[in-house]
Amino acid sequence: MNGSMGFRHKRDSSATRRNDNFKHDRDNRISIYNLSVASQRSVEPFADLSAEPAVRGFLHLPAHENGDALVLTHGAGANCQSKLLVAIADAFAEAGFTVLRCDLPFRQARPHGPPFPAYAERDREGLRRAVNVVKQRVPGHVFLGGHSYGGRQATMLVADSLSAGIPANDSQIGNPQSDGLQLLAGLLLLSYPLHPPRKPTEMRTGHFSRMRVPALFVHGSRDPFGSTIEIESALKLIPARTMLLEAEGLGHDLLARKAVGELPAKIVEAFSSFFVLKTHNASLSSETMR
Repeated sequence: MNGSMGFRHKRDSSATRRNDNFKHDRDNRISIYNLSVASQRSVEPFADLSAEPAVRGFLHLPAHENGDALVLTHGAGANCQSKLLVAIADAFAEAGFTVLRCDLPFRQARPHGPPFPAYAERDREGLRRAVNVVKQRVPGHVFLGGHSYGGRQATMLVADSLSAGIPANDSQIGNPQSDGLQLLAGLLLLSYPLHPPRKPTEMRTGHFSRMRVPALFVHGSRDPFGSTIEIESALKLIPARTMLLEAEGLGHDLLARKAVGELPAKIVEAFSSFFVLKTHNASLSSETMR
């Protein structure tokens, strides 16, 4: 991930005395640096129309693959091109992951507007298809992640689809006949919508007791969809391993003044530590984020 993301260079007190040529040269150097970083990985449109629901989005291909992949999707009011998803996908790609950020079926059908509850099952099937498609592209682990509504649908898909006691079998990876969900290595849940704002009694945790896949939760301390204390309590309902990465001062969108800041790098660091994965980003430490 570009280390300059979320930062602004302080203006030197003598900047007003510098001529426009110097400023132009400086801007050119910054642009060349950013281009050199971006050239280390590629992002390309992706579509698989071989079955329904279709899988559409963008594929991030790392310069140095670690063999693992992440399927990442959006919340109810966004699409896969949100600032948060793009930044997180970039950070994971820089660390060696192949990343598919995809639009859920409801968003493919309508460019704007919230999802309809009656069609949520189709959104879950869209995630199943995305996992299966990505599983054919990598030899290693496949993870599923989502922001808000997308993360909730991922948890429901896993809870309802995976049979208790059936572990992921690495020998099945690459088998086109196997369901990728049976091989799913873990979940990345960004701003899980624990309950509607100001309605703490309407908890969305009824399926948590059936979640048997490890999950990393990333939650803003100012998220109206659930407090840190509420999230910590809810995680005790999940029989699989869980970890909570609290984003201090951030709300449901996980954006600091509409910028992503350092959060994507911290997520990759926590994710790699929690799931004990190798990355290709030398700046990542092996310590668990708290």
